[in-house]
Amino acid sequence: MNKFLTVSALLIGLAGVSGCYRTQEGRVKVGVPFSTDTIESRYERPVVQLFEAAKATLGYNGTITSEDIVRKTLTAQVENRTLWVRVEELEPNASRILVQARQSNGKGDIILASEIDKQIALRLR
Repeated sequence: MNKFLTVSALLIGLAGVSGCYRTQEGRVKVGVPFSTDTIESRYERPVVQLFEAAKATLGYNGTITSEDIVRKTLTAQVENRTLWVRVEELEPNASRILVQARQSNGKGDIILASEIDKQIALRLR
């Protein structure tokens, strides 16, 4: 009976630590599911300006690996971490940007996401 309880506890613990998360591109990846990894900011700027600022910031800090002009998403590698940036239009002159960062082990990196978000905001000035 003790062996069964031990194995059950290990399986429940493993299920709680491993899982999947959704990227800003809409894809599902393996990683820590309950880890905070996304920063959202809103600006009174058109989508094009926000997208270009995000593209320049990611290019300055790392390597852009994917660019989707239709969905307005960018993927980049910065300091062995993967970043996804999505720009959405709320109104004609109001947009929001979502910056998501994950480490190579699947854990969220909210500190890097907030730093990149701050750099994008400074590039808009």
